[in-house]
Amino acid sequence: MLSKREEERRNQLEVVALDELVPEDHLVRKIDQAIDFDFVYDLVKDHYSSNNGRPSVDPVVLIKMVLIQYLFGIRSMRQSIKEIETNVAYRWFIGYGFSEKIPHFSTLGKHYVVS
Repeated sequence: MLSKREEERRNQLEVVALDELVPEDHLVRKIDQAIDFDFVYDLVKDHYSSNNGRPSVDPVVLIKMVLIQYLFGIRSMRQSIKEIETNVAYRWFIGYGFSEKIPHFSTLGKHYVVS
C-alpha cells in the first residue's frame, strides 16, 4: 500500500533535549567523557582581561571547534562552521543549543596567529 504523508511536519514544534539526539556511541561523546577541557582556561587566562573589553568566545569552544575540524577531516574553517551549524552532535559537543549563533569562521582564524 502506498502511503503519503498528509501533514507537513518540518515546522512542528517539539520539546527535546539536545542530549537525546546525540548517539551514545558518537565520537564526540567519547571525547567529552575522556577529556576535561578545563585545563584550557589556565593556559589562556593571561591573555584575557577580567574587567576590560568585549566578552570573548569561550576558549574551550574554540579548541573544540578546531578539534572537530581535524577529527572529521573538514578541510576549511568556513566548512567547519557550516558543519557545526547543522550537526546536532557537534553543537552538543561545543555546548551550543539549536538557536545559538555559532562563532564566525574569522574568529577562529584570528586565534591561529602565533604571537
